[in-house]
Amino acid sequence: MSSTGDKIKGLANEAAGTVKQAVGKATGNDRLRAEGAAQELKGEAQQALGKAKDAVKKAVDKA
Repeated sequence: MSSTGDKIKGLANEAAGTVKQAVGKATGNDRLRAEGAAQELKGEAQQALGKAKDAVKKAVDKA
């Protein structure tokens, strides 16, 4: 997957995770809150991967 794709999927997962956490909190559903937190972390990791790919590509392009 491209770095842009990783970053987009990461943003989507972060947003979905945030929504799940909010719904879980509002409804008292601890499982949904936990799923949301995990999904948000997954999104953050995907974004970090995309940024790392960008950095590697820039370094290779300069060489």
